[in-house]
Amino acid sequence: MKAEPEFAERVRARFSVRKHGTMATLRRDGSPRISGTEFQFDEDGELRLGSMPGSLKARDLLRDPRVALHCPTEDTPEDDPGSWGGDAKIAGRAHEEPTAEDGSHRFRIEVTEVVLTRVGEPSDHLVIESWHPDRGITRHKRY
Repeated sequence: MKAEPEFAERVRARFSVRKHGTMATLRRDGSPRISGTEFQFDEDGELRLGSMPGSLKARDLLRDPRVALHCPTEDTPEDDPGSWGGDAKIAGRAHEEPTAEDGSHRFRIEVTEVVLTRVGEPSDHLVIESWHPDRGITRHKRY
């Protein structure tokens, strides 16, 4: 997403509205697992997350690195839907970084897809922006 800095900044802003977001990983049998997690974007825009030693979500990522992340949510203001910052989702692959001294896990997320949804102007539709490394940004309106 470095080629789309304005879009990347809007996505980071959505992930920064609160401390905890949601992460989906795959269990051993392939079924989804939803977990709360904290995200961090470093100064280079790299996305990282961590987990406690031996956590199920870390074991999931070590076995199958595919991951989906959802930003913390905020309700759309009823009196001004267009002022809502939107909703962001990131899909990617987790790459484990060196384990901390306390045994906790740290992962760098290789971003493979990003979706940002917001209310359009006038507020009678949604604007869905998605980014993929092979096609860049696409925008759709949904009425």
